[in-house]
Amino acid sequence: MTKILFICHGNICRSAMSEFIMRDMVEKRGLSDQIQVASAATSREEIGNDMYPPAKRKLNKEHIPYTRRQARQVTLSNYDEYDLLLCMEQYNIRNLKRIIPNDPKHKIHLLLDYTDNPGDISDPWYTDDFDTAYDDIVAGCTGLLTFLSRISSR
Repeated sequence: MTKILFICHGNICRSAMSEFIMRDMVEKRGLSDQIQVASAATSREEIGNDMYPPAKRKLNKEHIPYTRRQARQVTLSNYDEYDLLLCMEQYNIRNLKRIIPNDPKHKIHLLLDYTDNPGDISDPWYTDDFDTAYDDIVAGCTGLLTFLSRISSR
C-alpha cells in the first residue's frame, strides 16, 4: 500500500482538491487497495474548516466526488505514516520543514515534480483561478500515477 499525503497552506483548496481528484483517479483505475490518499495543511489557520466553496464548485463541475471534511495540520508523525508528502508549492515545503525538519527518505516533493513542467501550483485562494489549479492538480496526479505504476512493475 502506497500512502500519499497532499499538503498546502490551509488544506481547504489545493491539497483537499488533490485528495479527491487522486482518490477518484485511483478508484477508476481499480487501485484503491494499493494507493491511499489524504491531505493536510502546513498552517493552523483553517483547522476544522470544510473545503472552500469555490473548490467544491470546481469539483462538482468536473464530476469529482468529495465528502465533507475538516482541514487538519500535518504532524511530525505523518512522516513515518506516509510514503510521499506532496506539496503544492515551494512555500509549502519551506513551512513543512518547520514541522518535519529532516527528510532522510526523500519523501517530500512538489506534486508537479511528476510532470514535464515541474513547479508550483498557484494558490486559487488568492488568484481565484480554480480552473488552472484543477488542471495542474490533474496533471500532477496523472504523472504521479504513471510514476507509481513504473516503480511497482519493477
